[in-house]
Amino acid sequence: MPSFSWRVWPALVHLLFPCAVIAEDPSLLNSWHDVWFFRFLVNMLGYATIIVPGYFLISYFKRSNYLDRGSGLCYPLIKTCVFGGEDKSSLLDDVPVSSRNEPDSGSTVKQALKLMFCAAGLQASYLTWGVLQERVMTRSYGAVAPDHDGEKFKDSQFLVFMNRILALTVSGLWCMLFKQPRHGAPMYMYSFASLSNILSSWCQYEALKFISFPTQVLAKASKVIPVMLMGKLISRKSYEYWEYFTAVLISVGVSMFLLSSTTSKHPSTVTTFSGVVILIGYIVFDSFTSNWQDNLFKYKMSSVQMMFGVNLFSCLFTVGSLLEQGAFFESLAFMTRHSEFAFHAVLLSVCSACGQLFIFYTISQFGAAVFTIIMTLRQAFAILLSCFLYGHSVTIVGGFGVAVVFVALFLRVYARSRMKSSRQSSLPQKV
Repeated sequence: MPSFSWRVWPALVHLLFPCAVIAEDPSLLNSWHDVWFFRFLVNMLGYATIIVPGYFLISYFKRSNYLDRGSGLCYPLIKTCVFGGEDKSSLLDDVPVSSRNEPDSGSTVKQALKLMFCAAGLQASYLTWGVLQERVMTRSYGAVAPDHDGEKFKDSQFLVFMNRILALTVSGLWCMLFKQPRHGAPMYMYSFASLSNILSSWCQYEALKFISFPTQVLAKASKVIPVMLMGKLISRKSYEYWEYFTAVLISVGVSMFLLSSTTSKHPSTVTTFSGVVILIGYIVFDSFTSNWQDNLFKYKMSSVQMMFGVNLFSCLFTVGSLLEQGAFFESLAFMTRHSEFAFHAVLLSVCSACGQLFIFYTISQFGAAVFTIIMTLRQAFAILLSCFLYGHSVTIVGGFGVAVVFVALFLRVYARSRMKSSRQSSLPQKV
């Protein structure tokens, strides 16, 4: 016990009083910044400086019955942020989510073309985004000679901010230029999806430092089970037996790929374990995000309005945390030193903004299930592209695991189509 306290106490002192510790030994800052869990905690403390005051303000306005007695210049803003414009019960409660997202039988060709457009947009946006993401997080910048290693960019949160600020700008301009439905959701409800989306993006960037991109992509394909569990928790959804069966098949295929991956890139078991922990965090946060967004679409809103609300809070969280840590201006200085990185960061943000437009539009038109299938099929192309560009190797067992994953995906599509056709045949025919 004394030994444990002796080890933990310096960490707590450094976390609570970083300036005093850095003044005594500046080298401690660099060593602690190399620990991903410490960076995660520091980021969470930055978000807490916005979340905690916001929570108490929202609780105060609700307890004080501000909606009935409030007035003044701030009343419309507080009403929009805390209470929203309309009651959720008067919107889409009478329409189940499944029927809301299913296309009409009379417009099958139109819906098929729309689905192909969404799939093509998602593929193009996120294939480019995935390749650039690996380039930014795993390669050096400024290497002018073979014996010069150059600099690596390390702040994943700044890349998240870059992506979100451009997406916020695009969605804001879209909402101003084109007519949108009357907004009814309380603005603070976007903060839940925003925070989980930030954390999932941060975990996704950080994972590339500890694990290869194809392994990360295959792990993302195993999101089916967490998404199902999160759907039961948030939306009270129920699933058929074949959905559980194909989910298990996907997990088995991913496990085969992970176990067959070469360990030469990760000689330390701690590093590999760190990558797995970060990937688990990504899957949990991302599963919550998609289910929460699908729940928010019960309000009358467009996909662009959803994009604006989520990215508004994302920018508030990330810029506040970056400024508190002093990392914002350090990242800007890195951009000024390396113009190639600046170009990659901007292009990464453009791909992310375009991808978000397609994401929210696909979920609003076809639902989260179809969107998940499209994004999971994208993983196959991403794996092949990364292996071709960066020389990642896939063993025979790993290739078989990939095959199992995508066979399971096609089984899901087949079973879903059979179930839909059987439901239509059981309906009474009109005379």
